Amino acid sequence: MTAPRQLLLNIRPEEAASLDNFVVGANAELLARITELADPGVFDQVYVWGAPGSGRSHLLRAAQARAKAMRRPTLYVSAAALGAELAPPPGGLLIVDDVDALGEAAQIALFRVFNAARLVGLALLLSGPEPPLLLELREDLRTRIGAALVYEVKALSEADKAQALRHHAAGRGMPIEDALIDYLLRHGRRDLPSLLAAIDLLDRVSLEQGRAPSLPLLRELMQRSLELGGGER
Repeated sequence: MTAPRQLLLNIRPEEAASLDNFVVGANAELLARITELADPGVFDQVYVWGAPGSGRSHLLRAAQARAKAMRRPTLYVSAAALGAELAPPPGGLLIVDDVDALGEAAQIALFRVFNAARLVGLALLLSGPEPPLLLELREDLRTRIGAALVYEVKALSEADKAQALRHHAAGRGMPIEDALIDYLLRHGRRDLPSLLAAIDLLDRVSLEQGRAPSLPLLRELMQRSLELGGGER
């Protein structure tokens, strides 16, 4: 029975990042601002910051998807992969993730884009792990980023996380009990991506072993993770 179950797992599509499946919590204003960036007539410069796992990369990918749906030219780049050449499309949306990883040449390139953005009708959406003041970048670029519209991705409440877990499980066609969610929120890792990954693992193992996605199975998986050095926190 292993092979059919494994085949079933392999054909399950992963949910693509979108503004619709972003868990809003206290980030309604931020979500509205990023939604507007998909409009070809909007030329705002927005910087989003938050800790790893806060959802900022999800937002950037979702903004890219919405802009493409609105037929706005879009360029998405990871800062670590950016060099001295940066040529975003005029009238488009430039998205740069993890600006703290920009090299010296890439910082100069992005600074030049900031200077030309208004002239060519370009919108910018950038992200990083810290507020602009704390970014270790060239002063001229750091100042430009600080002059943008700056938003912190606010942490989700426990109720928000529980809602996200239920939605994620429902999207996988996975029945889930409130007791299981409560246990995961008490004993699992605190960031939402790790919690969602735990749901994915529980679903995969339950299918592979032909067992219900139950609280005892979740405890077993988390104990195994602890023994392997993954820990619980």
